[in-house]
Amino acid sequence: MPQFILMGPPGAGKSTVGKALARHLGLRFVDTDIVIEEKSAMKISDIFISKGEDFFREIEFEVLQECIVIPECVLSLGGGAPISERAQALLTTTDSHRIFLDVSLAIAAARVGFNRDRPLLLGNPRAQWQELNEVRRPIYERLATAVVKVEGSSVKELVAQIVEATK
Repeated sequence: MPQFILMGPPGAGKSTVGKALARHLGLRFVDTDIVIEEKSAMKISDIFISKGEDFFREIEFEVLQECIVIPECVLSLGGGAPISERAQALLTTTDSHRIFLDVSLAIAAARVGFNRDRPLLLGNPRAQWQELNEVRRPIYERLATAVVKVEGSSVKELVAQIVEATK
């Protein structure tokens, strides 16, 4: 099983912090979004457009099932990966550290720019992000074994906070 599972909304820094945490601890880094793109030979945004969200969520859950058994790694989840009840049930069966990277809309917007590669943030991206966060935040909080606030911290500081929070 992964030693660390990072979750949070788009722009929280899951991939960036996850890579740095894995490097710091000498662990493998696995990003479920990258695994999905490799398996499907399509960008996530293209999957949403051509196949729809339900199809994407099914692939996402299959990838989560595959990745949850990878030993000695840091696993970064897509923002919506832990939202389904079956994903939540799967995540709570692990003894991994489940870290919620908590980020504000202002920081997330500056980081991701709400570009077209974020299919759930099309239209009014700030309103969409806020709406998604209102639904997802309580789930992240419930699943998390530790919450790390992203604001005002460098990647190096976030890695140190995660290590400290999971001692």
